[in-house]
Amino acid sequence: MSLPTIEELASQLEAVSGAAEVSPDAPIQHITDVDSLDLMEWLYGFQTQYPHIPADESIFADLDDSTTLRDVYAKIVLLVPAQA
Repeated sequence: MSLPTIEELASQLEAVSGAAEVSPDAPIQHITDVDSLDLMEWLYGFQTQYPHIPADESIFADLDDSTTLRDVYAKIVLLVPAQA
């Protein structure tokens, strides 16, 4: 089972949102051109590409002014099923 890198996730969010740059360490709510619809579209793409990782909208549940993509990535890593 594969897990995307944080850089891959940032690139995917850039593609979905049209943002010029998505830094893994920038607060998501402060990234120009990224809004909640972009996050949901990005999440849908993630779920399609990585169906073995049970990520859902709850990964954004406590999104605040300081939450970064790296914070979201840490939640995703915890959801990855253990290798059998």
